[in-house]
Amino acid sequence: MKITLDTTFNGTLGQVTLSQAVRELREHDLACTVPAEAVDRKVTVFAHCVERGFTPLRSEIMAAYYVAERDATTEAFDRGLITRGELESRQAQLTSLLLS
Repeated sequence: MKITLDTTFNGTLGQVTLSQAVRELREHDLACTVPAEAVDRKVTVFAHCVERGFTPLRSEIMAAYYVAERDATTEAFDRGLITRGELESRQAQLTSLLLS
């Protein structure tokens, strides 16, 4: 399934398209201020979750969890707190968790 601006999901007031949801956020001055590469990573994870049948909210939670855990593991490696083997092991576990 490819996510487009016409993709519908259950919003707080019923069915809404992605385009409508973004428009509502902009109207309430809640536009995204996250770096583009972070959004790209989340979109990829979100799309995989939706393809597997998760609800948009669960998909968003899983995407946020994945990005946060991955970034924390990478930071721990960069700071010398874990070895490359531990980094690779944790990344594999995280991927497995997401895909199972």
